[in-house]
Amino acid sequence: MTNIVNLDKTRRHHVLFLIGLLFLLPVLGWIPAYGEEENFLLREDGRERGSQDAPVTLLEYSDFTCGFCVKFFQETWPRIFTDYVQTGKVRLVYRDFPRTMTGPALDLAIASRCAGEQGQYWPMHDRLFHSQVHPDLNQLSREAKNFGLNTQEFSECVQSQRYITPIFQDRQEGGSLGVRGTPGFILFITDQVEDGPILFIPGAFPFDVFQEQIDRLLLKASEHSPPNPSSQGAHLSQQQPQFPS
Repeated sequence: MTNIVNLDKTRRHHVLFLIGLLFLLPVLGWIPAYGEEENFLLREDGRERGSQDAPVTLLEYSDFTCGFCVKFFQETWPRIFTDYVQTGKVRLVYRDFPRTMTGPALDLAIASRCAGEQGQYWPMHDRLFHSQVHPDLNQLSREAKNFGLNTQEFSECVQSQRYITPIFQDRQEGGSLGVRGTPGFILFITDQVEDGPILFIPGAFPFDVFQEQIDRLLLKASEHSPPNPSSQGAHLSQQQPQFPS
């Protein structure tokens, strides 16, 4: 049985629905729609995978040093990518949520953004989530040319720390949605973000949990706008994920 928690207006974005599953009761939250001031949900900054026309958007708030984030990337994301992203149904938007204010979590978020300045965000992202041991910035600077990066520009970007503010902006925005740990996921119908449901999935749950909730939103989206087969897979990101063998 689903229970609705009624909160005052300033806290309604933390409303959670408890959806029971056999043997497991993952907490999934339906968050009320947002006004124009909350359009950060649709902000594009080069960290998107999938079709711009995908009916459903999946925001991932994550930390490169988080074990459960690695688990999601290695076990659940490949199936989401194959079943939903490659077919044009879902686009992924990555957001930083470093669990500490300093140290490797912040350093690796900076490194990924600096790689993104040279069009190599996703190769760096995938490399970091493949690592068993977290590389430091000196090591990544030495490896930069393996990603086709200008090593001097990459090192200068890292040393400038100019991405600290936007990284913690991501974190603050995630916190406003109820994200308290990593990974945290926000699901919504892309063109109904202001008046449609927004779903919060707090953790690296198995693929079938994501599948159920994505399919629910796809059904809701189709009720308003019939799918257009000709747009399937349009505008897909050219950076394909590199999954572990």
